[in-house]
Amino acid sequence: MGRKQPVMNDNTSSENQRRLTELAKRSYETNSFTFTDFLSMAELSEFYEIESVLGYACPTLNGGCDMSERKMIRFGDPVEFGFEQPFPIDTLIIEPLNEKFSDDLNHRDFLGALMNLGIKRQMLGDIFVKNNKACLFCKDSISEYITDSLSRIKHTSVKVRKGEDTSDITSPTLLDKTIQISSNRLDAIISKVYNLSRNDSLMLFQSGLVYINARQCTENAKKVMPKDVISVRGHGRFEFDGELNISKKGKLNCLVKIYG
Repeated sequence: MGRKQPVMNDNTSSENQRRLTELAKRSYETNSFTFTDFLSMAELSEFYEIESVLGYACPTLNGGCDMSERKMIRFGDPVEFGFEQPFPIDTLIIEPLNEKFSDDLNHRDFLGALMNLGIKRQMLGDIFVKNNKACLFCKDSISEYITDSLSRIKHTSVKVRKGEDTSDITSPTLLDKTIQISSNRLDAIISKVYNLSRNDSLMLFQSGLVYINARQCTENAKKVMPKDVISVRGHGRFEFDGELNISKKGKLNCLVKIYG
């Protein structure tokens, strides 16, 4: 191959980064595709830190749909290999057998039922829930097991099938909200969006729970740009739409779009 394989400093990399480096190296040396499991946002942030170093192995990401936060990474260049290999991701639809007698099911209910089957979290991608119906992205190696084994969530009997067009579930419902802040700081924006104190907002940064455009952010005073997507683990996700105007008292009126 024409690309040069760079060397990482193992003394400063995390276990996750070392694993990613090994997968990239294996793909490069064997002329074959390699895949990660589904990675959390924290693990993906570590990938972004070394993305340029691993560029020689042509990494690409896929979580099942554009809205996915948990994603797999594939290493390998289809052009150089001369063939394409799709991501090993299946899409499953989980829905009540009888909607009339269904419990009110949320994300935690669906995830808990799947974990009770003994499935490891890294085998599962995002779960999108709307109107008691869920779209699950998972590794194709376990989709048949889930289809055959998952029959009940809480007190609700459910059925599982493979899905194709899932936009009715995965497309977000966006709620416009106008907030007023003293300055364009991320901690101030989060405080207003989720009705938190500034101290509580600061704790989110210290706990590593804040992400901008899928990259972890520890800079609480960071300025937010229009169209930035902010994810706050345990609270939700919103898009900063931009500054509207300045109030008579000198405050900034801003518009955010909260993902429902």
